[in-house]
Amino acid sequence: MPNCIIHNTQGIALHLINKSDFPSWLDNQNTLTQNWLANSQFKNQGLALIPAANGELACAVFVSDDLSQYFASADLAKLLPAQTFVLNTKPEYQLNAAVAFGLASYRFEKYKTNNQAQPILAIDDQSIVEQANKIISAVTLVRDMINTPASDMMPQHMSATMANLAQEFNAQFSEIIGDDLLTQNYPTIHAVGRASCHAPRLLDMHWGDTKHPKVTLVGKGVCFDSGGLDLKPGAAMRNMKKDMGGAAHVLGLARLIMSHNLPIQLRVLVPSVENAVSDNAFRPGDVITTRHGLSVEIDNTDAEGRLVLCDALSEANNDEPELIIDFATLTGACRVALGTELPGFFCNDEQTSSQLMVAGNVSQDYIWQLPLHQAYRDMLKSDIADIVNSVPTPFGGAITAALYLQSFVQKDIPWVHFDVMAWNNRNLPGRPVGGEAMGIRAVFELLQTKYA
Repeated sequence: MPNCIIHNTQGIALHLINKSDFPSWLDNQNTLTQNWLANSQFKNQGLALIPAANGELACAVFVSDDLSQYFASADLAKLLPAQTFVLNTKPEYQLNAAVAFGLASYRFEKYKTNNQAQPILAIDDQSIVEQANKIISAVTLVRDMINTPASDMMPQHMSATMANLAQEFNAQFSEIIGDDLLTQNYPTIHAVGRASCHAPRLLDMHWGDTKHPKVTLVGKGVCFDSGGLDLKPGAAMRNMKKDMGGAAHVLGLARLIMSHNLPIQLRVLVPSVENAVSDNAFRPGDVITTRHGLSVEIDNTDAEGRLVLCDALSEANNDEPELIIDFATLTGACRVALGTELPGFFCNDEQTSSQLMVAGNVSQDYIWQLPLHQAYRDMLKSDIADIVNSVPTPFGGAITAALYLQSFVQKDIPWVHFDVMAWNNRNLPGRPVGGEAMGIRAVFELLQTKYA
C-alpha cells in the first residue's frame, strides 16, 4: 500500500473544522469562497471543494460535528480527488485525522491490481507523520495477514512473517516444528495440527532489554479451521482464513510496541496450525494430556483454538511475566453477546481490567469486559479427564471458553483474554470490509500508560 501520509507543506489546503467553529471560519474567508459555499447550498456539514478563479482547486473544507471522534474525517480518503492536500486543523485533531486517513486508504492488492490513484495527506509536523505511520503500519500488518488466503498464510508463511518482523526490530525468533512439538511437550498444538500437510509450529519471539518488565503476548494462529472431524458447514467455513486473526493481532501489537521502543521485555508466542481432516486427525472423545499436566477430553474438534492456546499459555507462565495477553477468534458466542464490531475481553485482575477499559475509551478503540463467572466452571467437568474442551450447551460459550483458558494461567499472573471477530462485515469510515485489528490500540495505550 502506498504511503498516503507524508511530511510536507506543499499542496492544496484541507481545512478540518468543527461545526461550532465554522461560522467564524467562514467570516474570515474571501468573497469567492463565501459565495461559492452559499450558491452551492453547502449545509455546513461534510466536504466542500472550493475552486480558484482560474478553475483549479483552491482548497477543501470538511465540517464535522466533532473532530475529536477518531474516524470523524476518515471518509476524506475516499472523497477527495487524487492530489496532495495539506492538513489544516487544530493540533489536537491532527494525529486522529492522519491515522484515520491512512486506515481509510488501505487496499489489499496482493491479488487484484488497482491502478486508481489516491489522495495524499501532507502534514507540517514530522512527529505526527511518524506517529501516524507507526499505527497505520501495525494495523496494515494485521489486515494483510487476515486478508491473505489460507493457501498463502499457512504455518510456514506465518513463520516467515514473524521472522521478518523480528529481523526488522532486532528481535530473537525461534520455532518448534512438527513432531518436535511432542518431544518438547506441546501435545495439544501437535494434536490439532498433525492432520495437515502443513506441519504445526510454535513460533516464539523475544525483544527488549532484560532489565525491563516482562509482557507476553499469545495469539491463536489457526491458519484455516475446517472444524476437523466435527466439520463445519460450508457457509461457516467460508471466512475461516481469518481464524489466525489472534496471531495477526499480537504481531501488529508487537510492531506497535517495538516501533515505539516501549521499555518492556516482550515475548510473543503463536501456536500456528491448520485444523484439517485426515486419517490421523484428532477425534471427539480423545483424551490429550496438555503441557500443563491437565488431561483434556475432546468434546468437539471445532473447539480447537483453546487447545492450541492452552499449551502456549502454559509456556507463557514459565517466564513469570507481569502481564499475559492473548488474542483469539475464539467463539461465535462472543459475537452474539457483543456483535461483530465490539471485541470482548476477560481478565483475572481487577486493576488491569479497569485500566484496560480506561485505555479503550482514551484510544477510542472500544472494548468490553465479560465475566469469568466461576459458577460455569462446572460445565467443563469430564467423567474421564480433568476438563473438557467444549461444553454441550450453547449458552455462555464465550465465558466457558475463557474459563477453560484460565485453567492454564498461573493464578498470580495478571492475564487478559481477547475474543475478537478480526473482520469487518460492513464498510465503516476508515474500516473497509475484511480483516481488521480490534483492541490493539487499546492495549498499546494501556502498556504506554503503565510502562512508558
